[in-house]
Amino acid sequence: MPLLEFRHLAKKKFQQSVPMADRQTLNHKKIKGIVALALAFVAGAVDIIGYISFGGIFPAHLTGDTVHLGQHILDRQWSEALSAGVVILAFLVGSLVGRTAIEVGSRMKVRSIATATLLLEGGLLFVVILLKSESQFLLLGLLAAAMGMQTATLTRVGPLTIHTTFVTGMLNKLAQLLSHAMFLTYDVFRGSQKALGSRLRVVRRARFIFSVWFLYLLGAIAGTWARALWKMHALWLPICLITVVIFVDLIFPLSIEEEREASER
Repeated sequence: MPLLEFRHLAKKKFQQSVPMADRQTLNHKKIKGIVALALAFVAGAVDIIGYISFGGIFPAHLTGDTVHLGQHILDRQWSEALSAGVVILAFLVGSLVGRTAIEVGSRMKVRSIATATLLLEGGLLFVVILLKSESQFLLLGLLAAAMGMQTATLTRVGPLTIHTTFVTGMLNKLAQLLSHAMFLTYDVFRGSQKALGSRLRVVRRARFIFSVWFLYLLGAIAGTWARALWKMHALWLPICLITVVIFVDLIFPLSIEEEREASER
């Protein structure tokens, strides 16, 4: 049987076996997945706008910033070292605030806690636009705090751990899924019925992880283009997307899995 027929058969069996309540959960996860892609676009745009505006410092790429911090300390380039240190600290604080909000949402049964963290994120980006001529350290710190807050807001889509503000882990996960998919494809060709459904799930997850990376790339492209046209006003692009995500969260709460994770600790 051709591979496409195997896939169609597995998908049909999967849909028939899923109860109505579980289908609603799946629909929620699809919406959450789309939101994750939108936030990856936001992060790519903010990261490149910050990088271009502030001399090669990424608001969300803490691995590179940590390396630069070590380099600048050794070279006694104190201003550059301070920029990298501010970004790292501000990202950590933003992430801490975001996770604290999730914990509060879990304890107080808040339905749409992501709205609060997303409002804070959008507010920080708006402040950067207002203060565009102020201290570089302050503006970098605000951008990094916004990215840290976004990182904490959305960490799970179904069984997958998601990072919308940095993609190194996403590419590593993609490689793992692709490797697993290749072995499952081999099992399918050998006639394993059990491998049909497993392969379908793994390929779907790999496609989603790739999409996170791709939307981050598109965000970087759009951010570069917008920064060339509008300078710091280019941040209106991610702010508009965050506003859309807030409206989605008010209808389909996004941080349910994060709240559940917090409540189980």
